[in-house]
Amino acid sequence: MPDDALLSNDTVEALFRAPELARGLPNACYHDREYFAREADKIFTRQWVCVAVASEVPEPGDVKPVSVAGKPLVVLRDRTGVVRVFHNVCSHRGVKLVDAPCKGVPALRCPYHSWAYALDGQLKATPHVGGVGQNRAAGFSRDDKGLKPVRAVVWWDMVFVNISGDAPDFSSLAAPLSERWKRWDMRHLRYGGSEDSSLSLPVNTNWKLAVENYCESYHLPWVHPGLNSYSRLEDHYHIFGENFSGQGSTKYDPRLPNAWSLPKFPDLTEEEEALAEYVVFFPNVLLGIQADHFYVMILDVEDSQKTVERLHIYYLQEAWEQPDLPAIRALTRDRWREVFVEDIDMVERLQQGRVSPAFDGGCFSPVMDTPTLHFQRLIAKAAGQAPENF
Repeated sequence: MPDDALLSNDTVEALFRAPELARGLPNACYHDREYFAREADKIFTRQWVCVAVASEVPEPGDVKPVSVAGKPLVVLRDRTGVVRVFHNVCSHRGVKLVDAPCKGVPALRCPYHSWAYALDGQLKATPHVGGVGQNRAAGFSRDDKGLKPVRAVVWWDMVFVNISGDAPDFSSLAAPLSERWKRWDMRHLRYGGSEDSSLSLPVNTNWKLAVENYCESYHLPWVHPGLNSYSRLEDHYHIFGENFSGQGSTKYDPRLPNAWSLPKFPDLTEEEEALAEYVVFFPNVLLGIQADHFYVMILDVEDSQKTVERLHIYYLQEAWEQPDLPAIRALTRDRWREVFVEDIDMVERLQQGRVSPAFDGGCFSPVMDTPTLHFQRLIAKAAGQAPENF
């Protein structure tokens, strides 16, 4: 095993046994700082990671600071309308440039010495760099001192970055899920960006536990009794892909009061309208598709035991013509909040259990836990340690 390997050979071997014999990732993978540092390199630096939705920077000059495993980045929309991502650090002395979202700015200006960068990253102003009143200096070039760009793509409004710059082409990773959900035409969706379409939930847990909980429906009857009243455990099925894992239901029922309704994706069959699917797109974005809305939950990984869940809910474009839409959006958000808060109690308990010497990886139901096992195997795959046939 190489010195910088993410997982031990024994861990990998146990993960890829038959499900009834497999063992999960050991406790250290959920709280150990040394492991977390390796994970930040192997996964969050070298893979495609979701950091924002493009609708958070809707207009030129809109800027949002984000971070990936502690690395500060900034997402912005330039003057031509293109979404760009840069390292959020001044080329002069390394000051973090942006520490809060802002709207319509003409440039990014360093708060330390007032160096200014255009929205395309070029260094445009260097006050007094050659002495008082001298904004240029002999032998000093601005050309090579612009903001350092980060490889980025936008897919279904989600902004993905690859910090190392050498991950596989994103389109090849996204293609299987795009194909699976092609009947739900994402071009019809709109995100309003308001509080009634978003949530931010801090969770005292490792990001992987949030994902593992999301992947499976096994806990539904005991953790989500309200949801289970109409979308029962027996109504669910498993979903697996090269870069995603999760579960679906054949009994989606929005149950809106006051004779309210939301427009649905066009051209769905009756069977498709009853479907709801929930997957993690590896590594850190949780997606939910229903007949009348779609959501994106980005996991901001703060450290080995702290995660922030950021939810963005999308509706069909024609829904914005309904006078009662704000009330429906607020109700939908609150219903999802209830579900996710129910989950938070469990995933925080899972985190607490990961320090017990009586547990170190656990086992899997060969029927109910396979989406969770598949996600853990994707960890090994991302680290370059999965068997060739996976």
